[in-house]
Amino acid sequence: MKKLKTRDHIVEAADQLFYQQGYEHTSFADIADAVQISRGNFYYHFKTKDDILEAVIKARMDKTGAMMALWQQNGSSPQDRIKCFIRILITNRDKILNYGCPVGTLTTELAKLNHASRPEANALFTLFRVWLKDQFVQMGCEDEEADEQAMHLLARSQGVATLASAFHDAKFIGQEVTQMCKWVEDYMPA
Repeated sequence: MKKLKTRDHIVEAADQLFYQQGYEHTSFADIADAVQISRGNFYYHFKTKDDILEAVIKARMDKTGAMMALWQQNGSSPQDRIKCFIRILITNRDKILNYGCPVGTLTTELAKLNHASRPEANALFTLFRVWLKDQFVQMGCEDEEADEQAMHLLARSQGVATLASAFHDAKFIGQEVTQMCKWVEDYMPA
């Protein structure tokens, strides 16, 4: 495994802390402690917490893009690829139960704070939306219907993550994933 550069290690630690504690409740000291570096070394890489947030969002965009490319490569049909998206609820079940959806929690917190980076964080949802819309187009949907279905699936997955976290209910995630996968298999464009 490749050893992370200090800057990358800071971004990775900040990403986890922002997810687990929230952006507002994570301090420079928390991140420096997690990375085990001095504040001076920390400030060499990032001058402000907003600089770290920007790097975290970029890292999440890169990881999400790579994940989608893998789904695209491994899925034999648009339905199979959409089911890969749905199954991230299972893959991330333990984290979702404890902290919610990493994208949903960050975008919600930044919206509450009316933070300047809100549009960049929302771009993570847009990335999923555009990718899902493309899958529905490949299934034969017109643009408007494809976008509606992409938003429907995003909304449902966010609802599942939110309620599963609220009720700490792993079984609920499994049931909803099964239902959503069945819906995709049976879906017929209008």
